[in-house]
Amino acid sequence: MTTDSHTTHDADEDLRNRDIRIWINGKLVHRDEAKVSVYDSGFLLGDGMWEGMRLYNGTWAFFDEHMDRFFASCKTVSLDVGMDRAGILDALTRTAAANDMHSNVHCRLMLTRGVKIKPFQHPSLSRTGPTLVIIMEHSKPVDSLQSAGIRLATVPQVRGLPMSQDPKLNSHSKLNCVIACLQAEAAGADEGLMLDPHGFVNTTNACNFFIVRQGEVWTSTGDYCMKGVTRQKVIDLCRADGIPVFEKNFSLFEVHGADEAFLTGTFGAQTPVASVDGKPVGNGARPVTGRIRKLYKNLIEEMTAGPG
Repeated sequence: MTTDSHTTHDADEDLRNRDIRIWINGKLVHRDEAKVSVYDSGFLLGDGMWEGMRLYNGTWAFFDEHMDRFFASCKTVSLDVGMDRAGILDALTRTAAANDMHSNVHCRLMLTRGVKIKPFQHPSLSRTGPTLVIIMEHSKPVDSLQSAGIRLATVPQVRGLPMSQDPKLNSHSKLNCVIACLQAEAAGADEGLMLDPHGFVNTTNACNFFIVRQGEVWTSTGDYCMKGVTRQKVIDLCRADGIPVFEKNFSLFEVHGADEAFLTGTFGAQTPVASVDGKPVGNGARPVTGRIRKLYKNLIEEMTAGPG
């Protein structure tokens, strides 16, 4: 990766993160002491689910939507959360308080099937109950993400069919996306643009993908990608504000001829795309992306009763 590269998760350095306390199964420990067993299902197999969330002015943005996805994913793979939503919220609240965190905070909530009695695959070998880890960091996206934008390269790694590993599951098993990221890096890009099994444009290795053509906003059907919370909020905001928005199949032809492109994710909200496959996106002007960013910022402010 070159020195001028970005990822969609580049954040300003914050020295407070050196002394954060991390939640592990009800205990809050310094990051240097935060450990899980090498027999844990998450370490051995990537057997677990996770959510990324942001804290604004003491409020977890779209908490219910994140919990809908989290609990549905856990149910799909028969993973016992061990607590209800109120329990999750209490753990988040206690972790934030222990770190004196109030806003511009990013959280990674991780749940695995727990510690195994032997280092093998079968879920029945996990007998101690789930492992719940909460990592919170003071985390604000770097300003250059908005000015420079992300460079994408189309990669051969695809998001697969639901009967192989359903891409709607936000699982710890992210090797598919890691490979896509490595392929993009080898091509001199920041992140990978992934196609679906039919060759239509799908998502990136880390975020949902949108293009703008003649004032219309397009994104994939959602059949083969993570149906992101921020993705859905952007679609809803467009509809409410009269911006034509379509969930549809489209090819690289439409991408390479787009006027604008941007990514959506919990951390970066909406991040502009500067180029795809070495081709600049549009003429560099991003009026629709800017309009959507303003709508999203207003939504966050209304929800949290203060500026994000």
